[in-house]
Amino acid sequence: MPQHKSAEKRIRTSERQRERNRAVRSRMRTAIRKFQEAPADQKAAALRQASSELDNAVRKGVIKENTANRKKSRLARELNRESAAQTARG
Repeated sequence: MPQHKSAEKRIRTSERQRERNRAVRSRMRTAIRKFQEAPADQKAAALRQASSELDNAVRKGVIKENTANRKKSRLARELNRESAAQTARG
């Protein structure tokens, strides 16, 4: 149990922040998953949405900017690889 008034407040604020971080991280992961599961014709729109969620997570301080950039780069590479494979096929 907290011994000081400020410690009680830190518990309250850190709990609020934890919930906010979980929500932002969850939205981010959902957007990435939707991109990966999207059909080929909807991948570009899903990539834009995932990039937006990653940028939002950076703005909220949930992840670092380099982490978001790395994830966006990998998603874009995946999109380019799949579109190149589709072009080669037909």
